[in-house]
Amino acid sequence: MIEVEHLTKYYGPVTAIRELSFRVEQGEILGFLGPNGAGKTSTMRILTGFMPASSGRAMVAGYDVFTQPLEVRKRVGYLPENVPLYHEMTVNGYLRFVAEVKGVTRRERTSKVGAVMELCGVRDMARRLIGHLSKGYRQRVGLAQALLNDPPVLILDEPTVGLDPRQIVDIRQTIKNLRHDHTVILSTHILPEVSMTCDRVVIINGGQVVAIDTPENLMERTQPYRSIHLEVQGPEDAVLAYVQGLAGVLTITKEGASPSGAGLYTLSTGKDRDLRPDLAQAVVQQGWQLLELREVRLSLEEVFVQLVTEEGETHA
Repeated sequence: MIEVEHLTKYYGPVTAIRELSFRVEQGEILGFLGPNGAGKTSTMRILTGFMPASSGRAMVAGYDVFTQPLEVRKRVGYLPENVPLYHEMTVNGYLRFVAEVKGVTRRERTSKVGAVMELCGVRDMARRLIGHLSKGYRQRVGLAQALLNDPPVLILDEPTVGLDPRQIVDIRQTIKNLRHDHTVILSTHILPEVSMTCDRVVIINGGQVVAIDTPENLMERTQPYRSIHLEVQGPEDAVLAYVQGLAGVLTITKEGASPSGAGLYTLSTGKDRDLRPDLAQAVVQQGWQLLELREVRLSLEEVFVQLVTEEGETHA
């Protein structure tokens, strides 16, 4: 649905993006991540036809962004970070105006506006002035305008910025409901949102792709070993010595004690085999009380920082 090949953008002597290439499949939600200044917004503006690239190729819904920009714009719904809303208009009036601009026929306008207001949860706000709405509802109206002409592609730049936790959950669920009917590129700094929403992730840094994969695979491949949390009631020296001697355990470190006085330990083991069943059996055989045993995986935030830091050091 979206194909980006060797996309490059210069702002005078500054390179915003360099040889950027990735694909987004039909019905997929793609997380687009990178630190500030990495080139995310430049890429999205190019894909929406807002500005040209310096070189490279981009196809959206089968149309070339550079040679067929009007056809692309008909098929893309765009929610920029700062939503361009007319605060003196009502929600219904604004959406009807945008529908007309986007070429929605008069006969379909009422049904289309009603459908997107229902989907985005703003039907009860239809007669309210946009300037009187909360930040969360204004974001919902912005998402509604992006959906008005039922575009196959949605490009959302920081759709939950500035929202409170409840509003974030609501917008996140709305975006998840768009899956399969729309292809979505989602740019955000709220990385748990990506883990819960996106099928795949593209991480860029310095205008170049650092990694492309599912959130799960990125977390798996970035961690070189298994990390296991162990909470056990038993003599510290004996626990450390015994567990360290088990086959497959690389290291064990005491991390402190729980409120009940049980020892808290972190173990590292090889990735080839899950040692938790053996560990549980070994602890019980020693007559100690096993209170917790679980695998600890890197968060997407930790993966992001690690990948971006490694890339930065490579180019330093």
